[in-house]
Amino acid sequence: MTTYRLLLRPFGEADAADVFTLLSSPEVAAGMLSIPFPYPPDLARTWIRSRRAAAEEGRAFSWAITLADTSELLGSVTLTPEPGQSRAELGYWLGVPYWGRGYASEAVPAALNFGFGTLALHRIQATVFPRNPASARVLEKAGFRREGLLRGDAKKGGTFEDLILFARLRSDQDELSRLP
Repeated sequence: MTTYRLLLRPFGEADAADVFTLLSSPEVAAGMLSIPFPYPPDLARTWIRSRRAAAEEGRAFSWAITLADTSELLGSVTLTPEPGQSRAELGYWLGVPYWGRGYASEAVPAALNFGFGTLALHRIQATVFPRNPASARVLEKAGFRREGLLRGDAKKGGTFEDLILFARLRSDQDELSRLP
């Protein structure tokens, strides 16, 4: 998938070192429920290897977010469908050097087009920690609506934390067509 500045492509084994480097940041881990800190050295390779089977089985679709002109790896965006429910969970992350440049706001609509188009989903939802307003803003720019606060819903680092739930429906397609 391509956008104005980005190429979203499947991950390959050659991406493991860059994934490890980008996810070894405590700032990235702090904003992601599923990213541990410290990030284990072999986890990037294991995760990348799991992506092909997950896509083939329809369990998850993950793309490497790269710069179209240089192929530099910036982060990832993933859609995880829930079987039989016509909905999916959206997740994304960027390495710290790429924060604040609009890359997530450019990648998320491409993933939405895949979800609502190719997968014919009815609903795509995402959660963010309240301490991550930049991620909430990415979702709002992509037409997601804040649906509520999930109090103590997630356990991260031994602590129960709140999550803000955002969602976007396929019927919101008119707004999606106006996104970059």
